[in-house]
Amino acid sequence: MSIVDNKKAFFDYFIEDRYEAGMVLEGWEVKAIREGKVQIKEAYVVVRNGELFLFGAHISALTTASSFSHPEALRTRKLLLHRNELDKLVGKVERSGYTLVPLNLHFKGGRVKCEIGLAKGKKQHDKRATEKDRDAKREVASAMKQHRR
Repeated sequence: MSIVDNKKAFFDYFIEDRYEAGMVLEGWEVKAIREGKVQIKEAYVVVRNGELFLFGAHISALTTASSFSHPEALRTRKLLLHRNELDKLVGKVERSGYTLVPLNLHFKGGRVKCEIGLAKGKKQHDKRATEKDRDAKREVASAMKQHRR
């Protein structure tokens, strides 16, 4: 069950491979994510000391949050992967010029997971081509709909 998708990532990047990572979260963050108070449009993944961290994901605190905790909406969150997956990703990012982008957040077995995409950036003409293809598909679909009536 997807909580939030990063549609902008598919417009800005060619997604070549996908990985599912666990996230280190605090209790109030999980509750806020369950309420849908999360946004990953501007988020990105960074490699530091052989580990992955999610930057820029905005999780808004609930109004019923505890007065003892001091919620940070833009806190850096650690991502959890198996060592062999982590080594493969770090190698591709450092050597091959790939980047890591969060594609969506979803629940799996009661836990919040982040789907990460191994991506190459699109040039401006690639973005225009993607938009042109999307518009053409939309026109064909509407023509088929009109034809059925």
